[in-house]
Parts: sequence; structure tokens; C-alpha cells
Amino acid sequence: MKHPLLSVLSVSLLAGCASIAPEPFSSEEIKARVARDQQEMYKDQAPILQPITFHDAVARALTYNLDYRLKLMESALAQGISDSSAFELLPRLTASAGYNARNNDSGGTSVSIITGEETLSPSTSQERRHNLRSAELSWNILDFGLSYYRAKQAGDEYNIAEERRRKVRQNIVQDMRNAYWRALGAQRLLVQVEALTKRIERALEQSRQAEASGVLPPAQALAYQRALLDALTLITLKRQELEFARHELAALMNIKPGTVFQLADAPEESLPPVPVRVAELEIQALENRPELREEDYRARIDGFEARRQLIALLPGIEFVAGSLYDSNKYLYNNSWYDGSVRISWNVLKLAAYPTVKRTQEAREKTAEARRLALSMAVITQVRVALERYKLALLDYRQTDESARVDERLAQISQAGVSSRVESELEAVRTEARSLVTQFQRYAAYANAQTALGRILNSVGENVLPDELESRDLATVAKQLQHRLVAGEREVFSFVSADVARPQSLRVEVAGLPASLAAPAIVEAVSERLRQSRLLIGGEAGGSAVFRMTLKRGPVRNGVERSAWEMSLHDAAGKHVATHSYSTVLTPDLPQRSAQAFAEAAALSQVSFLREQLTAPATTAARPGETGPRPAALAR
Repeated sequence: MKHPLLSVLSVSLLAGCASIAPEPFSSEEIKARVARDQQEMYKDQAPILQPITFHDAVARALTYNLDYRLKLMESALAQGISDSSAFELLPRLTASAGYNARNNDSGGTSVSIITGEETLSPSTSQERRHNLRSAELSWNILDFGLSYYRAKQAGDEYNIAEERRRKVRQNIVQDMRNAYWRALGAQRLLVQVEALTKRIERALEQSRQAEASGVLPPAQALAYQRALLDALTLITLKRQELEFARHELAALMNIKPGTVFQLADAPEESLPPVPVRVAELEIQALENRPELREEDYRARIDGFEARRQLIALLPGIEFVAGSLYDSNKYLYNNSWYDGSVRISWNVLKLAAYPTVKRTQEAREKTAEARRLALSMAVITQVRVALERYKLALLDYRQTDESARVDERLAQISQAGVSSRVESELEAVRTEARSLVTQFQRYAAYANAQTALGRILNSVGENVLPDELESRDLATVAKQLQHRLVAGEREVFSFVSADVARPQSLRVEVAGLPASLAAPAIVEAVSERLRQSRLLIGGEAGGSAVFRMTLKRGPVRNGVERSAWEMSLHDAAGKHVATHSYSTVLTPDLPQRSAQAFAEAAALSQVSFLREQLTAPATTAARPGETGPRPAALAR
């Protein structure tokens, strides 16, 4: 064969192409990928060493949440593309080198045009083997213009990625509000649920025994059993609903499944009143919403695209300059400089100008219509968010009051428990109903927090600075808390800098018989008031004093009419007010009944105590405002 090497290469290429076939991943490769992904998902996370507050939870979500990490990477990618597109504005500098070889000499002869006879013997001016080197600098003005607008578009694509990242950050905070407060409610009530579930099971067994022995009529026993089973079902459903929020919270924080963590049992934040500056909030939303800013960048990208299409219709002018070298010994000059100017113009492209112009006009009108529709949607979201928050506040206040009423009923029923079966069953039933309303109250509070966050989200409040000074979780949590408080302060029109910390309260009990343990009653009442979001302090000074004195009445018909006389004194010892709470007790007055009676009496004064212990806030009027603004609620 004349070309054996070429034949061998051809056969090898054909054999290689024939050997390519679909190759699925093996099970070992898939298992290795799963193990690698599981390790990467929870890599480099700070351990949980203490109970997690709300701001700590949000800081963890913004640091470790995988969706947010993805947006960070997309933003970094867009920035890299923007930076690299700027290099397209530079001229092209092309360096090349080569080696030419042939097996015989190149050459030629000359023939006379007139006579057609050969005038020169065959000759050559090129070596069989020689080297080539060149470096050329070229710059096309048309390409420069196109690259310039392409770079501007890439910059706006990065801005769009940043706005999307900001939106994801806002959505994470929104989801965290709902999940955190629901999970905290489930954590607070979990111990009570377990204890009450055991009591309900015992009460069911007692009612069955009472029915079988004839102590209770069958209809009454079955009615109690039905009520107890209904209460147990409701408790189970509410518990599951809130506990699901704990798993959702762990997923948002990217906590590895099975990790044990506790939420900080801090007092609930007071909910501010509904904003009244609706028009200002709408303008703020139109200025700050990431979606509208993205539309602004989209419109600018469309404008750059129109300019690029118009520039593409113009002629292209290219400047070329270079240095060349050829090792051919027959050349007189082996190295030289070369320069040229070339102009090219596709004249037929001018026919596309009317189409380009119409397309641009249609693109501008479409972008404007899309922005206006989105603006209307944003305004609607602001108003709907305000209305939802108003309804959520109303629902929370109603469920809060219902929870206190049911809690007092449960305490009164517990205080009046006797040895009769129906008395114990009634106490269990009222306690179950009280626990169900407690679940409803925590769910209503979480809904109110979610509605509050939805207002901030609809307005487009930034939850964190664009650039963090540190990635430390504690630092991020502090920055987050500062920014969220500042955002709420602006949206809800209150100034928290002048809001005094709610005064703490100390409980004292007097008038008890020697058979009763006063410290246990003080602790039980303090815990009830603490659960009602009052600040309880144990120090002897610096706290208001809530003094409860038991006044026992005469025994009539086997019961006595007793009352708790409750007086409030401020930190200076000045008397504020005195209230009384009466009920009927058994003369033997067991510890459990006295304690439940004291808790019911204290719960009846929660609203009064909260009003007296929360100092009124001073507010500053905004420019142009003449009327009073709503006072701030203590946070």
C-alpha cells in the first residue's frame, strides 16, 4: 500500500467508533454518589450546643440551607460570566507557530504568454522544511460594539441573580417564622400532652369500671367516654400538626435527620398593631420588591439587545497588525511586519431594519405591560397581607382569651375535684379542652407571626445586608435581629428605642393554713403567669409584687365560700390595685385544690397585670404627620 500509516489510522478510528455503546451507572457508582451527597449536605456545620432562638434558627437557615446555597452559587456564576464578558472588549492577539515539511521540492517553470514556450528551467524558492511564527493584533469595531452591550447584559444578569437570591432569603425567613413558632408551641406542650394522655386513659378505664359496677348510668358513662375520646383525638391531631413544623424547621436549617436539638423557651414577642400607612407601604413595595427590580433589569437587557441588533446592521471595520517570521532560506527578509485595514458590510441586512424596529417596540410594550401587571399584583399582595394580619391578630386574641378561660375552668374544676368518679372525669375533660385550646392558641400565634412576616415580605424588606462582615453564626444572628427589628420598626411605625423593658413581677402568697406548702403554690402561680408571657423575677428588689392572700369563709352545707384577695404593688412598694376572686371549696382544702384555685385566680388578672407592667411607649411623629401614632408594643 502506498499509504500504510493512513490506512492504520483509518482502521483504528472505525474500530473506536464501533466500540462506543450506552453504559449505565453501576449500583456501586450510585451508592458512592449517595454516600458522597449525604456527606456534602451536612458538611462543615457548626454543632448545636445550646437551645436555638428564632434568630439563631434563621441564621442557620441562611448559612446552611441548600436552596440558598444554590442561589449563592448561581449568583457567583453570573458574576463570573459578567467578569469574563468584559475581556471580549479587548483586541484579539493571535500567536501562532508552525512547521512545514514535504518529501520533494516545490517549484515551477515560466511560460511565455506570446510564444507559449518555456522561458526558465524549473526552480524553487521554498525549502522542503521550514518554520513559521506570527503574532497578529486585530480589532474589529463592530465586534467591539457587540461585545460591549453583551457585557452590559451579563452585568444585569448578575443583578437579576442577586435579586433572586434576596427573594429566596426573604422566603426562608418567612417559612422560618411559621415553622419555628409552631415547633416551639409543640415543645412547650409536649410534657403536658403526655401527662394528660395518661390521665385520659386512666379516666376512660375508670368510666368503664363505673359503668360496669353501676356507679354511673350507661348513657352518662358513654357520654364521658365519647367526650374523652374526642378530646384525645383533637390533642393527637393538634400535636401532629405542630410537631410536623419541627421537622420542617430542621429541614430549613439543614439539620441532619435524627439530630436532637431544643428551641429556646423565650417569652413570645408581642405583636405590633396593623400598619395604617397603606399608601406608603405600597410605594415602598414597588421600590423594594425583588421581582420588580428584576423586571427593571430585564427591560434594560432588552434595550441593550435592541442596540446590539442595530449595530449588527452597520459595516464592520477591522484593523490588523502583526509580526511574522519564516525560516525559509530563500527569502530575502525572513521576518517582517504586516498591517491592514479591512471593511465589510452585508448590505442585505439593511432590509431587516424595519423588522428589528417593530420587534423592539413590541418588546418594550410587553415589558411595560408585564411590569404594570406585576406592580398591581404587588399592591394587591400588600393589601391582602395587611388584611390577613388583621384577621390573624383578631383570631389570636380570641384564641388567647379562650385559652385563658379554658385554663381557668380547668383549674376551677381541678380545685373542686372530689372522690366521686364524675368529678374526676369532668376535671380531666376540662383539662383536655384547655390543652386543645392551648394548641390552638400557639397555632394562632404562629399564624399571626406568619402574617406579620408576609407583610414584611410583600413590602420587600431586606433581612440581611448584602455583604456580611462575618460568617459566624452568632454574628449573623445579631445582624439579622438588628435588621428585622429595624424593618418592623419602619413598616409598623413604632420606635422601639424608647420602649422600656416590661417590669418583672414577683409572686407572694399569704393566709395559708399550716397544712399547705406555700412555695409550691408560689411556683405554680409564677409558672402560669410566665406561660401567659409575663416577666417573672425572683429578686427581692426591682420587681413589682403580686400578693395573694387567702380569705376563708364559713362552712355551709359541707362547703366553704373562700376568696383570693390579690393586690399589686409597684417596685417602689406603692399600692396599685386590689382584686378579689371567689369560689367554693371543700373544708379540708387539699394542696391540689388550693393550688388550682390560686392558679385560676391569678389567670383572671393576666390582662390587668400585662397592662400595668408594660410601660407605654413614646412615639415620634413622621414629617407631615399631625395626629398621634400607635404606641409600640414591648418586644
